[in-house]
Amino acid sequence: MNKRGQIIGGGLKDIIIREKTGENLELGELLIVESASKAANKNIRDYSILQIKDIEYRSQAPQSTHELLSGMELEGYNPDLGFMEPELTNYVLGRAKSLLHVQENNNENEKDKKPGYITKSPKRLPDFFSPIRSIEKSDLKFLEPENIENSIYLGDLRSGSTTKEDVKVYIDLIKSLTHHILIPATTGRGKSNLVRVMLWSILDSEGAGILVLDPHNEYYGDNVRKGLRNHPKKDEKLEYYSPDSNNESAQTLAINIKKIRPNHFSGIGGFSSAQKEAMRMFYNKYGENWIKEVAKGKDKQTLKMLGINETTADVLKRKIETKLGICSISDIYYPDGKCTYKSNLFIGGDSGLSTINDIIEALENGKIVIIDSSKLSDFEELFVGSIISSNIFNRYKRYNSVDLKSKPVISIVIEEAPRVLGKDALESHGGNNIYGTIAREGRKFKIGLIAITQLSSVIPRPILANMNTKIILGNEMSLERSAIIDSASQDLSDDNRIIASLDKGEAIVSSVFTRFAIPIYTPEFEKFVDEYIQKMPKEPEIEGETELIG
Repeated sequence: MNKRGQIIGGGLKDIIIREKTGENLELGELLIVESASKAANKNIRDYSILQIKDIEYRSQAPQSTHELLSGMELEGYNPDLGFMEPELTNYVLGRAKSLLHVQENNNENEKDKKPGYITKSPKRLPDFFSPIRSIEKSDLKFLEPENIENSIYLGDLRSGSTTKEDVKVYIDLIKSLTHHILIPATTGRGKSNLVRVMLWSILDSEGAGILVLDPHNEYYGDNVRKGLRNHPKKDEKLEYYSPDSNNESAQTLAINIKKIRPNHFSGIGGFSSAQKEAMRMFYNKYGENWIKEVAKGKDKQTLKMLGINETTADVLKRKIETKLGICSISDIYYPDGKCTYKSNLFIGGDSGLSTINDIIEALENGKIVIIDSSKLSDFEELFVGSIISSNIFNRYKRYNSVDLKSKPVISIVIEEAPRVLGKDALESHGGNNIYGTIAREGRKFKIGLIAITQLSSVIPRPILANMNTKIILGNEMSLERSAIIDSASQDLSDDNRIIASLDKGEAIVSSVFTRFAIPIYTPEFEKFVDEYIQKMPKEPEIEGETELIG
């Protein structure tokens, strides 16, 4: 055993470890302490997982002696700083927290039976003076998923600054997606890289459809950057939409305005209660042509019959023109007005009638659908997401329990989540939006969110608490760390400093579906893809007849 130190005191949240000279314990490092009390039963292995929370110097010599000797050296008196038996006089103490108690049962009478694991929250202290050692792969076998095809790969286990590439960390696909995932971090800490690795893993899994609103067009990939397009299953499990008709890799994202309903604007776009009521009145009167009729404008008599204030109708008309790019012109050929469309996104006629249904069908078939929203405005991106999400939610809500059970879970990836989940977004203009509805109720209908944000503190606490899996990357802002720690599934009250010190790619997975908050390192996506492709089985070469030329 590689003895790193020895337990010499403390309590469950503050176990004091004397470091063996030269072992260099690290902040966040995972350690193992075996229980001597169970050693008599050779079929049961009993151990605890500890994590270093703080490290400090200690010495048997008085502090005043250290200060005097240090001052003499600094001022040029050339003292002898050598101590008698220095490894005993000066040393380092680590303060650790007990994360998990594990019992591994290796019953030799049942040869075909795999070891059984019982994991419990720590309720008793390890034996006094117990030696500690570094964590190894064999200590974490209970983390291995029973079915990798229904799991999401998040990264490799990290102990301090050491990445254990032989210990892969997965999380249950169905449970984690339906109970929402929050990915909080400041810029440059690896959020997009983590999501790309997760989506790549989901392409290998079964039972999930993912809608990705991609404001930076970074997930699909192109001729320069690797992306999900490089996955072997891209043809059967990946679809890509873009409003750019010149993007040859993508299907054109065009939505016919006949498919837009008043409820799609709920909480999106800053429409007042009176304007939303006017939308409903137009829809009740004109059905699927209601937006065209708003754009054309109505005379006073018609508005009076509809019960709509003239000023409200004028403001609604201007907002529809501005936000959807739809306006009406009148001439001798179209005395009643003709709609024109400023962009290829929201259109009329017979085009784009099937786009929304095609996307939803793909999601219901367990595919990942990427929407390139890099050329859309903030409103357009959220509104397209609102239309698709509302249709998914209403469709799943109508399924009976038997049909719903057979459907894949559907998750929506939303960047800068406070735009729709922030307190202001949910409370302004009288409106909850579909994203807030999914955050609160989606779990019942197998619909979840993967919310990415730099500002967790502006998301209401009840919604943060509903995000049952949090993949926490580095964050320097104390306010943001507090919001994450206060809503985490495990007690992270001692992890404030650890979260602040996370480097790029390093994260802590706190979830109701993991037995403890697991530190991970997510590999760089390009390197991850290269290794994945190298490990793929090679197709056997077909021997053919040699063709003789000449």
